[in-house]
Amino acid sequence: MSEETYSPIAVDLEKDKNYGWCTCSHSSNQPFCDGSHKAHNATPSLRFSVEEDKKAYLCTCKKTSNPPYCDGTHKNL
Repeated sequence: MSEETYSPIAVDLEKDKNYGWCTCSHSSNQPFCDGSHKAHNATPSLRFSVEEDKKAYLCTCKKTSNPPYCDGTHKNL
């Protein structure tokens, strides 16, 4: 897979809203979980929220050391 395949997805996150970041790569709603991990017996989503409205770049390679945020790891895959 190329770096482009795993490029982060820019999202607008809302203060105090709960999100589920996909950790298994099976979701068709990347970077968010759609429950597909259940059918694949894969890892569950990572639940998170933010303390203020902000734009963030969420990881799609699932190798970040700062989940759910991209840390550039995809550039080395």
